[in-house]
Amino acid sequence: LARGCAGAGMAKELTALVDRQISVITNDGRNIIGILRGFDQVTNLILEECFERVYSASSGVEQAVLGLYIIRGDNIAVIGELDEELDGALDLSKIRAPPLKAIVH
Repeated sequence: LARGCAGAGMAKELTALVDRQISVITNDGRNIIGILRGFDQVTNLILEECFERVYSASSGVEQAVLGLYIIRGDNIAVIGELDEELDGALDLSKIRAPPLKAIVH
């Protein structure tokens, strides 16, 4: 979901993702994955069973367990539903990528 969406349209899109696994890219370049349990009018998100994927150009992707997590709406760059079947087929130990850079406004 693009941050440019506003009001009822954003709420409708997020409501469809409640109780589903989503991936969130934050403005500071983090990739946080978890089950969306709730959100509010300013797009603050509540994620459960949450973890962060930490990318490295020299080693495989690491996953840091976060548990229950709240992400402030003003720190969200992208929200998307995660295809659990495709995601489960990935061998994260073989993926090499530099970490995302922070968004500069």
